[in-house]
Amino acid sequence: MELKDLVGEHELSGVDTTTERVKQYGDYYEDCEVVRFVLDGKTYKATEDPDDGYRSYLKELEVTDEKVANSFPPQKVVGKMKDDSDWEKNDTIQFIDTTTGKVVLEVGTDNNDDYYPYCVLYWSPENLAINAGK
Repeated sequence: MELKDLVGEHELSGVDTTTERVKQYGDYYEDCEVVRFVLDGKTYKATEDPDDGYRSYLKELEVTDEKVANSFPPQKVVGKMKDDSDWEKNDTIQFIDTTTGKVVLEVGTDNNDDYYPYCVLYWSPENLAINAGK
């Protein structure tokens, strides 16, 4: 699945972050950051590929049956691909709360055309309208 497949309006109703041991090569396992999120009732899992310790990437985005630890009433968000800057080309999707206009979730790889790309798994629950003023 590609990140651009999630561009558009959605309802976000759960997010959790964790670290999981992921099999890399042969019998080698490595701790990787993971974000699971629920859009329109479907759960997605974004897993980091830590590569060599200096570079990292979004390894994959997949649909999963895994349960999300943190659920909440559906919140309207818009998914859009993150703009490139003068210095970085990005392959990251941002989910923006339609009420607050703030980014609540980002998943992808920033600076992906450079020598040092980095995985982005950003979750900011305080930017959700449901949490305003708390």
